[in-house]
Amino acid sequence: MDIRRIDDIFSVSPQLSVEDVREAAKLGFKTLVANRPDGEEYGQPAMADIEAEARANGMEWVYLPVESGNIFDNDVDRFDEMIQQVSKPVLAFCRSGTRCTVLWALSSARTEPARDILTKARNAGYDIGGLAPRMAQQAGKQS
Repeated sequence: MDIRRIDDIFSVSPQLSVEDVREAAKLGFKTLVANRPDGEEYGQPAMADIEAEARANGMEWVYLPVESGNIFDNDVDRFDEMIQQVSKPVLAFCRSGTRCTVLWALSSARTEPARDILTKARNAGYDIGGLAPRMAQQAGKQS
């Protein structure tokens, strides 16, 4: 499992296995967010299995799938609303962790300076500098 901490309340990971979910719960994550569509890739674990394991280990489960390279403002709105409501800390996953990071960055740009967001993402191993124009559009926006 390759968990990458973005900040105190949000971490991301590439695709999780059912076994990884148990470990994530042991590490103290309270909410598990799936940003990857079910069945996106052959051999990918079924979201129903991951959801069942999350719930069996006392975690909240959120299924918020987005297509790679196709994250729209309404996806950011749904993410922003979700991240404000769920128990923390949160672990989000997709194929590589990038979609999760993009959703977090665009949502965070509504209240945080872009410079800080880009630094946090870079420290976690994600170069999202190309998002700067979209982050500027999100600044000050409320969902």
